[in-house]
Amino acid sequence: MKILPSEITPYTNYLNRRKFIKSSIATSLVLGTSTGLQANHASNQNIYDNQLDENDSLNSFEEITTYNNFYEFGMGKTDPAENSGDFKPKPWSISLEGLINNPQVLDLEKLLQKVTIEDRVYRLRCVEAWSMVIPWQGFPLAEIIKIADPLSSAKFIQFETVFRPEEMPGQKRRSLPWPYVEGLRIDEAMHPLTILSTGLYGHDLLNQSGAPLRLVVPWKYGFKSIKSISSIRFVDKQPDATWPMLAPSEYGFYSNVNNLVDHPRWSQGTERRIGEFKRRKTMMYNGYEEDVSHLYKGMDLKKYY
Repeated sequence: MKILPSEITPYTNYLNRRKFIKSSIATSLVLGTSTGLQANHASNQNIYDNQLDENDSLNSFEEITTYNNFYEFGMGKTDPAENSGDFKPKPWSISLEGLINNPQVLDLEKLLQKVTIEDRVYRLRCVEAWSMVIPWQGFPLAEIIKIADPLSSAKFIQFETVFRPEEMPGQKRRSLPWPYVEGLRIDEAMHPLTILSTGLYGHDLLNQSGAPLRLVVPWKYGFKSIKSISSIRFVDKQPDATWPMLAPSEYGFYSNVNNLVDHPRWSQGTERRIGEFKRRKTMMYNGYEEDVSHLYKGMDLKKYY
């Protein structure tokens, strides 16, 4: 799916729309939001607005959708935008599996009629020391967890990306073990900052951005944001995740942003915001320390990186 420049929500219009959402009761009437998001748009759930500094500004739609890591479409930053045209994100379903009371296959379109889609502005910090500020739309992952109704023995969740090498040319190569998998602890997954995103800038996710559904965990590095999710599996032990399996000395399961621990091949002390030249100081937990540090109390953050 391609979006014409004339269809892209300008900065000022988007920001004005968000202000309207915060003050209006009738937010379902807001224009410019994609069809799948209109009916159930949140009215006043802006718990994230105080997370951004005064010098944080939104990256442009073009920056967000043309500079991506999505190896199913290629290893270069521009490959996802260039090579994802044949991917078909509709219709879509998500399989709920594992240690749960309600295993099932969810139709995404029907699910989106039941959940509340919220505006969220989150930083995205990548391990390669670059970052963005992205206006997401999505809903709390906790809503799907409630549908699944996990057993008390379920301590972790594993996510899996769809495997369609005929549509995702990167999967025809052995650059990574396919399909891509990622995981969270249950309490991380239930945290109100953790969402499943369905769009950004008021539009449905483009293919290169993880259509139609991707994970967003703002205090973790971007490679935890698994895209095009096809299954969610509840397990009792820490599950496999692609990058820790591939390079365990460089990528840990938790993958929390820790500016005090460097990656073996680059510093994590600073980052470059896409669209800027001057480097910024990286913040612990990507700036969400007050909200999430209690999840890791007593843990050795160098050992459990």
